[in-house]
Amino acid sequence: MNKSIQLPEKAEYMAWELPMVEIFETVEGEGNMAGFPTVFVRVFHCNLRCTWCDTDYSYAPAKEEFKATIKEIIGTIESFSSRRVCFTGGEPLIHGKKSAALLEAMCELDHITDVHIETNGAIDLKPFEALRKENEAIAEKARFIMDYKLPDSGEMDRMIHSNFGLLKPQDEIKFVIGDDKDFEVATSVVKKHHQEGQVLFSPVWETMPPKKLVEKILAEPLPDVKLSLQMHKIIWDPNQRGV
Repeated sequence: MNKSIQLPEKAEYMAWELPMVEIFETVEGEGNMAGFPTVFVRVFHCNLRCTWCDTDYSYAPAKEEFKATIKEIIGTIESFSSRRVCFTGGEPLIHGKKSAALLEAMCELDHITDVHIETNGAIDLKPFEALRKENEAIAEKARFIMDYKLPDSGEMDRMIHSNFGLLKPQDEIKFVIGDDKDFEVATSVVKKHHQEGQVLFSPVWETMPPKKLVEKILAEPLPDVKLSLQMHKIIWDPNQRGV
């Protein structure tokens, strides 16, 4: 049996503090919730160093922007009107019990309908999936978006393939495609490991033109794969933060 993370009473863990990068409201830029107003909760630290990472300000040698208690983070979320939360980083689950406590507190907000967790594929999801099974609010609202790293990232050997067996239909698996090799590997991984959850192929803007990726998806063919563009990079400058 997979043991979940055991949390204390909420009154205790609301005082726990996490290193933070930013909390802001915008529209979700990618995935199944693309276009919806969303609060982004970005925590500091990551266990990977992907070559194409566009949030390298969220891990060392960069510094955390501030520290915040879970109570303070929840208060900020409540100040916005959005009904969806993107829990991201860095790697949002890297803080273990603190990550789980924040997830629980966000899911228990009455006005929040969806909390999608942008996890990087190198974190064991077993204890978090066990927590999702045990907690009604988390089961109803929390979704994993597992970002499977391909060869171009430099971190593919860190991927935990057993995570595929834990995903549910409401979850997503994202593959960031940097070149033809990445596409071939992603296609192979999907055919070998995918069980449940929506598969997303997202192009690295600098090296994989979206038109080319669409042509490759159609030619394979991959009829159940969804193209995911980073909408925020179309609306705003690709390097702009807080959007």
